[in-house]
Amino acid sequence: MAWYNESGAENDVVISSRVRLARNIAGYPFGSKLTDAARSEIIEKVTKALAPAGLETVDLVAESPLEAAALAEKRLITPEFAAEKAPHTLLVDKEEKSTVMIGGEDHVRIQTFAAGLALKDAYDRAVALDDLLDEGTEIAYSEARGYLTQNPTDLGTGMRASLVVHLPAMTMTRQIGSAARGLAKLGVSMRAFIGENGESAGSLYQISNTGTMGMTEEEILEKLTSVAGQLADSERKLRGTLKSDSFARLCDRVMRAGGVLSSAYMMSGGEFMGLWSDVRLGVSLGILTEPPFTKLDELLVAAMPANLLVAAGNKTEVASSELETMRAKTVRNMIGGVKVSE
Repeated sequence: MAWYNESGAENDVVISSRVRLARNIAGYPFGSKLTDAARSEIIEKVTKALAPAGLETVDLVAESPLEAAALAEKRLITPEFAAEKAPHTLLVDKEEKSTVMIGGEDHVRIQTFAAGLALKDAYDRAVALDDLLDEGTEIAYSEARGYLTQNPTDLGTGMRASLVVHLPAMTMTRQIGSAARGLAKLGVSMRAFIGENGESAGSLYQISNTGTMGMTEEEILEKLTSVAGQLADSERKLRGTLKSDSFARLCDRVMRAGGVLSSAYMMSGGEFMGLWSDVRLGVSLGILTEPPFTKLDELLVAAMPANLLVAAGNKTEVASSELETMRAKTVRNMIGGVKVSE
């Protein structure tokens, strides 16, 4: 079962957890200096080392650009990895909770996902894969700098832990900027999860550690978990204030969003994200009792452009109006309708 089909801790605010480990194989150059022949050797070595994990191999060179884009929308790979032309391979488990990108910016990037606030669970699964890699290959490592990586900010543990959080109340009250500045002082970055120039569609943000040197993996996880708890508490307090101060207006906003989400014939990506955010807020405050968080979070993948087109039989040329019709139909079919609390 994919992470977005599961219910996790603190999931009224924290959508998902991810842990990424960057690793490189000793004896091979990094980045653009790596030849196609060397890439193929690394792919073979890493695939063999991780064979006991039972991951499925996806040859992205053979995949269509649309299918690769769909994997990127699921966050199983990065957009840059999806667009890579040189030999590169993806290993993924059947539940899409663990992936290994081979032949990207770093030779190997292990990613693990979990629903809600569950960084320790994601980390334990990442370490299990890392141990297999360490047993079957020689990883580039320095006693002084830790794991050697293409990006200097990843030196040290080579670990990037991140959380996707839903902060509609902070967004409505224009407190995102001050929250981001406060997190930056703690060594935690905050950016729009979907969107550009700081504007986040659906009030979704990603928070992650900004450095990996001078801290252990456990310290990084502990800090981010603590920060996420404080952020969630602040968001809940603001939601409570909005509910008590503007109950009628908030109910009207949430119920209108639910009505459009469950009955619209056409829906743009931007409109979907706004409606999705309002409905999820309504469920968290008890204004709505359905759909459940798991169904809403599943829609975050299913309503994305490439995934819509793949589900429609790998359509590649569609007008924007047709894509909006496909999105609205998918949303209607998946959530059925919204249920108002009595």
